[in-house]
Amino acid sequence: MNQRLIAGKSITEWKADHPLLEQIIETEEVWWANPNYTDFSEVIDKLSLELKDVEEAEARLKRFGPYLSHVFPETRPSKGIIESPVVNISDFKKKLERISGQELLGELLLKCDNQLPIAGSIKARGGIYEVLKHAEELAIEEGLLSLDDDYSILATDKFKEFFSKYSIVVGSTGNLGLSIGIMSAKIGFKVTVHMSIDAKEWKKKLLREQGVEVVEHTADYNQAVEEGRKQAEADAKSYFVDDEQSVDLFLGYAVAALRLKEQLAAMDLEVSSEQPLFVYLPCGVGGGPGGIAFGLKLLFQDNVHCFFVEPTHSPCMLLGLLTGQHNRVSVQDFGLDNRTAADGLAVGRASAFVGQMIEELLSGIYTIEDQKLYILLSYLFELEGIGLEPSAAAGLVGPVRLLNEKAGREYLKDNNLLAKLEDAIHIPWATGGSMLPSQVMEDYYQHGCQLRREL
Repeated sequence: MNQRLIAGKSITEWKADHPLLEQIIETEEVWWANPNYTDFSEVIDKLSLELKDVEEAEARLKRFGPYLSHVFPETRPSKGIIESPVVNISDFKKKLERISGQELLGELLLKCDNQLPIAGSIKARGGIYEVLKHAEELAIEEGLLSLDDDYSILATDKFKEFFSKYSIVVGSTGNLGLSIGIMSAKIGFKVTVHMSIDAKEWKKKLLREQGVEVVEHTADYNQAVEEGRKQAEADAKSYFVDDEQSVDLFLGYAVAALRLKEQLAAMDLEVSSEQPLFVYLPCGVGGGPGGIAFGLKLLFQDNVHCFFVEPTHSPCMLLGLLTGQHNRVSVQDFGLDNRTAADGLAVGRASAFVGQMIEELLSGIYTIEDQKLYILLSYLFELEGIGLEPSAAAGLVGPVRLLNEKAGREYLKDNNLLAKLEDAIHIPWATGGSMLPSQVMEDYYQHGCQLRREL
């Protein structure tokens, strides 16, 4: 019997071309060093976006500062700027060294997007940015707003009534839906969030409490996105936030790089050839980690090394980049079920837009088992008092995986990094968690503790 073809090849042929697929298909943890990784100077002229695009996005977010500080009191200390802290996690670092048997040289910092105001996750960057950009464009087109205005006027009934004539639609596994839903409802849009089967009940409940229409699906993320797209196409006043293809989402995420550079400088840390930066980004469809990696490469070029992290059952970006087929292949094509406790990463098909943007900028990808996510989040909660969702814990083990994996060590050697590790900066990106109900966080912690006892 002939094997079913995947992008023109049988699985046997794909395995022959890429032996790592054997382990990926068996849901084993893998480390993949990107063979297409290229010096930044050779990539920059190929990119469709540039630093001025990111700076324009940052300027837009600053314009909205007065409005955001008015309607979301938690943003008043930052004057409406949505940003998260960078913290040293030295106690967790010591534990990581003990349980891995690997000394970790350099600084280990956590980028706490789990604490981002309004939506409590990395999606508060791109998601909120895209909603605000759409609102700005509508209001300016109608003659209600100019770039020189104090944007706090957007909180008035006049603008809420205006925006109520328009709709926002999005498909999500959870956190993007939260950010789009909360922001859209606050500014006055009608909003519908199509949630995949992986979405947590507490996220659906929170959205409904905000007046958001939640449509539940029994299929995965990609189907939820497709249904949302169909709904938006049927209404001329409906705007679809396309997590798979959105340039605006991507740029909203990329602004994080500008902010991180300032935060590191405040900690007397300057990324350079002698003090390299390693960043570990949990990855679903790719927009959040892709945008951040893109921004970081624009600023730090060859002195930053970005790695994505995916669940062993949902490595869609890895499969897209490994095969070179991007969104033309899915995890299901290779027999994987796309079921993971890391709901934000439960994506079967990666964004082609993001994959193509970062295919020469990304250093590599590693995959991680669900059980380890719970163990990692339990240690972080216990030692540092920081609560994360399972998906947000994926990057925590990145620094030791880099050193313990053969492909990771070869990457360090090939890029002349081994002698620089003592001064290196490692940043796992914590993508969500502060909005977790306390009982859910306690359940995650206890589950992690139980798994630790079983080791």
